[in-house]
Amino acid sequence: MKYPNTSILIKQLALEINAQVELEPEFGFAGEITFSNGKRHLFKNNELNINLAGSGAIAKDKGYTAYMLKKHGFIVPRGQTFFSKHLLPNLSNDKQRDIESACMYAEEMGYPVIVKPNDLSQGILVCKVYNRKELVTAAEKIFEKTNVMLVQEVCVGKDYRIVVLGNEIISAYERLPLTIIGDGESTIETLILNKKSYLPDLGRPNAEIQPEDFRIWSKLKYLSLSKNSVLPNRKEITLLDNANLSTGGDAIDITETLHSSCADLAIKASKIMGLHLCGVDIMCKNAEESISDKYWIIEVNNIPGLDNYAAIGDKQSERVKNLYRKVLKFIEISITK
Repeated sequence: MKYPNTSILIKQLALEINAQVELEPEFGFAGEITFSNGKRHLFKNNELNINLAGSGAIAKDKGYTAYMLKKHGFIVPRGQTFFSKHLLPNLSNDKQRDIESACMYAEEMGYPVIVKPNDLSQGILVCKVYNRKELVTAAEKIFEKTNVMLVQEVCVGKDYRIVVLGNEIISAYERLPLTIIGDGESTIETLILNKKSYLPDLGRPNAEIQPEDFRIWSKLKYLSLSKNSVLPNRKEITLLDNANLSTGGDAIDITETLHSSCADLAIKASKIMGLHLCGVDIMCKNAEESISDKYWIIEVNNIPGLDNYAAIGDKQSERVKNLYRKVLKFIEISITK
């Protein structure tokens, strides 16, 4: 089970503005804020009702998000949605794109491709696949969870998350995928288990590494390795092709060195999406330099999780606290009735 970091933080920060927060006592995720003027507001961990429902719903749909951004001139990965056999009967014949259609699309675009659930977050089941067999396997697993899958081109560059609140950049960091480093003695399986066990000690109880994740073992097979392989000392390998912190990835903070062109791009994208608070995921060569038109907006997250970012250090933790201070004030003035 996830840990309600945001709910607990909001309860602490609310005292600074003479507001009271009562959390559901058993698990502590859901809560009610009562402001000093008597106004009330409900929330569930980092789901704070700060964004409009329609904008939030579109942001949760990766296909719709790409459409809206591309419509307004932003660069997004080339991609197409495909549907489970349960959804196909509800679609007209010209829109019945199944797994076979996805394979044909990938072959036309050229492997490898990125395959991901269209409406799930935190890097769940995001895969880079290198052939038809891998695509079919990934699609079947995705369709066990949801009915819409997205196939996208592979975009090459560094993966950045930029958190926007209104006209302000709250944080910016490069996201690094789950990796392990050999010691010349331990097996890959042991290295994975060790890294998994370290995450709570690093203040990241909501980051999860699933040793049985099929994507890890597919990647090892691609690298001609197995769980029993022993990596040479200091040899580093990447186990997942998505860079989400929630799946055990790491982060390098660049908030203070983010280039203004990248900051402006993220703020403009958030406004086009109608979001007051969001995380804009941008892939480019270097977000600390002018990016011009050499970028892709991969996704826009309307409920950005910041627990793992806050665990990087004191400066990052304070940025997250300042964000939620501003969010509480925004809710008090602009939203709560």
